[in-house]
Amino acid sequence: MGQKLARHVPEGDLPTPPILDPARMAIFLDLDGVLAPISPRPGDVGPDAVRREVLSRLMAETGGRVAVVSGRALADIDRILEGVIEAVGAVHGLVRRCGDGTIQSPPPPPGMEEAIGAISLFAEQEPGLLIEPKGVAVALHFRGAPALGGPCRELADRLAARLDLQIQLGDHVVELRGPGPDKGAAVRAFMSETPFHGFAPVFLGDDLTDEAGFRAAQDLGGMAVIVGARRPTVATHALPDVAAVLAWLGGPATQSDGASRL
Repeated sequence: MGQKLARHVPEGDLPTPPILDPARMAIFLDLDGVLAPISPRPGDVGPDAVRREVLSRLMAETGGRVAVVSGRALADIDRILEGVIEAVGAVHGLVRRCGDGTIQSPPPPPGMEEAIGAISLFAEQEPGLLIEPKGVAVALHFRGAPALGGPCRELADRLAARLDLQIQLGDHVVELRGPGPDKGAAVRAFMSETPFHGFAPVFLGDDLTDEAGFRAAQDLGGMAVIVGARRPTVATHALPDVAAVLAWLGGPATQSDGASRL
């Protein structure tokens, strides 16, 4: 299938997703901005009783066809979600824990240790910056110092060129990683396996890295839902915020009686 072109979608131009149908859908969820509000400090995001209840019920209703596909490290995802979700694509899909618990992860790329050292030194000298090492990748967050976005990207460009690493841009974050799967590849891999195979994939995301997941879900006959502020996207549906996501995942009882099914 041909590559879908991203288009700018003003607020309100995309419809809300149809009522969730657990019997037909396989659900793929980003974490930050989708299951949890964006925090200036990633470490401040923690477990939440409402989120845990919604995800636990969703896992039961879908027969386990729920996966979280996030830029966070696997251990961090488990910490926040309290181990409720078994199938996880971590570090934007570079690390994947299958539904049977098997973990697929590449070794850290050559140059990653040097990149972490250089980024750490830079962050120590600039208040408001946060570094997030992930083993196979490292992220530099500048949400606390947005004026430093340009210098952060320039540093990442220099390190990527010198150390043969890839750059991953996101919302107030720049990341260095080795080659390997993205979120779309993670969705495709899960969809080839039990219990996801044969169901309609639905991907919910909010950031640039989620576009690959959106494309994969649509290519496989499913649906893409962008959450939050609009930007160029290939998503087909939209939800305004985390509260709306949790309400949609909560099922028909929390949604309008007039909504249609997928």
